[in-house]
Amino acid sequence: MEGGPADAQPQSGEDATGGGDKRAPHRLTDIGDTFKTKRLDTPLDKLTRAKGGRRSTTRTDRKRGRYIKAQPAHDQLNDIAFDATFRQAALQQVHRDRDDVAFAVERQDLQRKVRVRRAANLILFAVDASWSMAAAERMEATKGAVMSLLVDAYQRRDQVGLVVFQKDRARVVLPPTSSVELAQKALRDIPVGGKTPLSAGLLTSYNVIMAARRRDAETRPLLILLTDGAGNVSMTGMPAQEEALRMADLFKQAQVRNVTINMEHQAFDRGLAQQLADNLGGPCYNLPELRAESLLKTVRGELEFRR
Repeated sequence: MEGGPADAQPQSGEDATGGGDKRAPHRLTDIGDTFKTKRLDTPLDKLTRAKGGRRSTTRTDRKRGRYIKAQPAHDQLNDIAFDATFRQAALQQVHRDRDDVAFAVERQDLQRKVRVRRAANLILFAVDASWSMAAAERMEATKGAVMSLLVDAYQRRDQVGLVVFQKDRARVVLPPTSSVELAQKALRDIPVGGKTPLSAGLLTSYNVIMAARRRDAETRPLLILLTDGAGNVSMTGMPAQEEALRMADLFKQAQVRNVTINMEHQAFDRGLAQQLADNLGGPCYNLPELRAESLLKTVRGELEFRR
């Protein structure tokens, strides 16, 4: 499903998760408070990549990375670690014929350098902007979090993006960027209200992430999904909730890191957000009193502790 449109436009269908669209009229929200974020240092990413970013540590095939250890070279005979190769060969000298050489090195002794470089993160927010009791507060906090991340990302090559879904479609409000000026302009006027095209939001987010990966294979995407998990608009005519779960499976198959923030009030929670998170393959957090700072703390925790 890669290469889909930036704005996924579902059919205006409903299922058991939502009733008629008897919602409050659309309203605009301000950008919430911003603040200085802490550095988002992440542990070693075990995937081997070809290029380097600045924030997260990842393995790389390039010779410019920091040499941290060696491993058997096998058929990869570039970037040989001579120190490790000599140590490996030294263990075998007593068993080798050294009549013609002082020190015998054989092919199986060859060790190759393992290097690490910094890889860039793409933090993509996907926000349910349909009407709910917490919709305005949710959007305001999210805008503040995006702006806070951007201030930090500006100097570190990280990028932040924002997908918003409401009414009958999903929109890429903020394409992946580290430009604070572009973010302020894009975030200024995002309305809240309407139905919940959850599957469209997921598909649009997936397409944004896959496009980023095609541009730079070393990008480490992290999806932050804010929703109650109750979709009521379908793209294909199948039940909206079933369709959303199928879209969620795409992220698990592509091994995209993700976090679901459950925005349903606990007293009315039907477990839909948790079910969605299970299909996405990531954790689900309940933040009943969401603020930009608590959202940033959640994002920072995922970047620091998940691989």
